[in-house]
Amino acid sequence: MYKRIMVPTDASEYSRRAIITGLELARKFQAEVVLLFVSYTPEAYWGYNPAYTVFEIAKDKIEETAEQTLIASLKGIDVSDVTLKKKIIQGHASTVILEEISNENIDLVVMGSHGYGPIAGSVLGSVSQRVLRKSTCPVLIVK
Repeated sequence: MYKRIMVPTDASEYSRRAIITGLELARKFQAEVVLLFVSYTPEAYWGYNPAYTVFEIAKDKIEETAEQTLIASLKGIDVSDVTLKKKIIQGHASTVILEEISNENIDLVVMGSHGYGPIAGSVLGSVSQRVLRKSTCPVLIVK
């Protein structure tokens, strides 16, 4: 039924629960899991502004932080006997997730109901809500 399952993660407890659920489904359906971390950039949320160059973070530092997030997301979770593809993409989380659904031929998205978000506390759940509304494939929200 499902051949490719995407699990977006931000290493929050909700996304870790989604990873576990996604892996269980992948085992059941012998599917591949695409674990996606969308790396935050100010431009993705507020557009380009020359003032950002004052606080510019080196690209390698962003990639290192993203790798650490994927490691933290999987810490203590058994990923054996599942084909796992890790992806890191910079941009706006919901936009990237929706694009990757098409790019990766995703059959199911499994994601947490809430995450850390760019402004913790004020937009909790907004990424999940947008993906749920605009996705072209089924979306399973894990609480």
